[in-house]
Amino acid sequence: MAFDIEMIRKVYANMPARVDKAREIVGRPLTLSEKILYNHLWEGMPSQAFTRGKDYVDFAPDRVACQDATAQMALLQFMHAGKNKVAVPTTVHCDHLIQAKVDAKTDLARAKQQSNEVFDFLSSISNKYGIGFWKPGAGIIHQVVLENYAFPGGMMIGTDSHTVNAGGLGMVAIGVGGADAVDVMSGMAWELKFPKLIGVHLTGKLSGWTAPKDVILKVAGILTVKGGTGAIVEYFGEGAKAMSCTGKGTICNMGAEIGATTSTFGYDDSMDRYLRSTGRADVADAANEVADYLTADAEVYANPEQYFDQIIEINLSELEPHLNGPFTPDLATPISKMKEEAIKNDWPLQIQVGLIGSCTNSSYEDIARSASLAKQVADKKLKTKAQFTITPGSEVVRYTIERDGFIDIFDKINATVFANACGPCIGMWDREGAEKEERNTIVHSFNRNFSKRADGNPNTLAFVGSPELVTALAIAGDLSFNPLTDTLINEDGEEVRLDEPTGNELPPKGFDADDPGYQAPAADGSGVQVAVSPTSERLQLLEPFDPWDHKNITGAKLLIKAFGKCTTDHISMAGPWLRFRGHLDNISNNMLIGAINAYNMKANSIKNELTGEYDAVPAVQRDYKAHGIPSIVVGDHNYGEGSSREHAAMEPRFLGVKAVLVKSFARIHETNLKKQGMLALTFANEADYDLIQEGDVINFLDLTEFAPNKQLTLEFVHKDGSKDIIMTNHTYNAGQIGWFVAGSALNLIAAEA
Repeated sequence: MAFDIEMIRKVYANMPARVDKAREIVGRPLTLSEKILYNHLWEGMPSQAFTRGKDYVDFAPDRVACQDATAQMALLQFMHAGKNKVAVPTTVHCDHLIQAKVDAKTDLARAKQQSNEVFDFLSSISNKYGIGFWKPGAGIIHQVVLENYAFPGGMMIGTDSHTVNAGGLGMVAIGVGGADAVDVMSGMAWELKFPKLIGVHLTGKLSGWTAPKDVILKVAGILTVKGGTGAIVEYFGEGAKAMSCTGKGTICNMGAEIGATTSTFGYDDSMDRYLRSTGRADVADAANEVADYLTADAEVYANPEQYFDQIIEINLSELEPHLNGPFTPDLATPISKMKEEAIKNDWPLQIQVGLIGSCTNSSYEDIARSASLAKQVADKKLKTKAQFTITPGSEVVRYTIERDGFIDIFDKINATVFANACGPCIGMWDREGAEKEERNTIVHSFNRNFSKRADGNPNTLAFVGSPELVTALAIAGDLSFNPLTDTLINEDGEEVRLDEPTGNELPPKGFDADDPGYQAPAADGSGVQVAVSPTSERLQLLEPFDPWDHKNITGAKLLIKAFGKCTTDHISMAGPWLRFRGHLDNISNNMLIGAINAYNMKANSIKNELTGEYDAVPAVQRDYKAHGIPSIVVGDHNYGEGSSREHAAMEPRFLGVKAVLVKSFARIHETNLKKQGMLALTFANEADYDLIQEGDVINFLDLTEFAPNKQLTLEFVHKDGSKDIIMTNHTYNAGQIGWFVAGSALNLIAAEA
């Protein structure tokens, strides 16, 4: 039986009446996304229609999921909420703190030793507050959620941007910061601006070398990394129905790379099959009883242009395998054009490593199709030219693929199987030789490929593709290789061609595992003690941030004017810094160290206006804080793109930064800044970015009149005494202004406890 089956049945019991009422109020047929949203209103039965992209709405998500790197800060905040138990089903998954280096067994043992303090903290605090705990080695949060918790028509939030993966099972699943999670865990409403809707109509059918991954790689090329911001992407059509459930999950997973609030698919037979295969026939049976409510109304898909804000048409029968990158997931190149592009851009053609798996592409189907190619290495007398690694998404997947012989096949091409964890995908990869920073090419089936993301080397060019394409390229060792048309020379000097990949959607013998890795919480956690050592380097109890003093901020220093792409990886790096995710003071030593200073085009080198010397960003900001001097950060477009990590907002807040002023924000990061009591502002005139000079002093002229829909005026005083007045916009509503006034959203929760 499924986890939380009674909760799921309650969602389905409420759905017909609520959706029918919403359809009546809105006065038209509803998309799937709208049905799920209106069924999860905090007020229960809908009473008004909401305007997409404008109205802030309170929702009641069904569940919360946290990964270990973000769970630390989320649960440290939850301890301040004054609650005895989480109000909704919640889980913690230990997947980020396991570094890939040798192999699964060795790496997992080392991680348990190095991060034992953190794992013990998460285990005990989960036990105390009624939270399900998935132990190190159990798997990556999003794969484990898909296998155990996701259900059609549900709504969940998670403290990881790729929470959206659960859309593959028909959910509205949204990545958030820890403070948002604390709201829901505390039994409060969760606020979201009612999303716009992008419809992707999939016709035809995938075949041959083309995989579900290629759908989202194509969409990323169309929409870019910010084209989905503020929108839910809803996939539909015969092409969608013909795709596996886990393939749908892959597409939804990488929706985070286009900035989408989430992505989803309507309920169909592939979801029914997956639920039954993963031991959740009861969920499938319950879903079948309300199946019409778990997809859009028929009129919507028949005339989608009338119901979506934007429509994208993709014919899967004509879709070509893609490789996206390097350095950004939206630089989309069909494989037939890769050789031309690589030569034109002087990308290194020799592939050093091919990596498959991760939360994005570690399904049984993915591994089976890759294994069918690996098997051809011996059969066709070939040799794999690049190193090759596999990162299983869960212990259930790992055990099942080992049982079915796939790991033996990979062993024969000298592949390395890493632990069931995030590993190289998030920078937890101790890659030999990366410190030399040599220019090189890797290919992987992960979701992100920002500079330094996988191995810390800024000169590693990472390209994103499907697991089967990555496998073929690793066998060839050549970025210009097109497996659809090109041949390889085998050990006998013969030209051979790789056969098209094949593989079962689901294991014929079913999924299995000796120990999936789940720890149920105590029925009564009141006696459980959660201890945090005051001398710990890994964990630190939080102190509330100071409330606003109701005065204008004056005499603020410009900390940094960031140039170009500034993702959460630039603001708060992962990799080796993950070990400090539970210690706000220590993790703050990585604040903005990856951001490029617009005045010298260097990373982690800014002018300290108190000394006149250039120094590291955190060191300069700590000096300003010690002298009681406020500061602001200025940035470019889509600031805070990438991970949901709220550390990228908490670190500046902790060190005394008062405001972030940019051309545009990524959705999650903007919310995180608001939650922590920061000012998240955008230029009313983007060209004003160019007016800001090194050494500027900033004065807020009308912060005392802070109100919804009212611009804020900033005065930038230059070193020569001249001034520029810059108008800024914001998206704060009255409640969010309350967070700023109180010092943080958490301060308000604690005050009401």
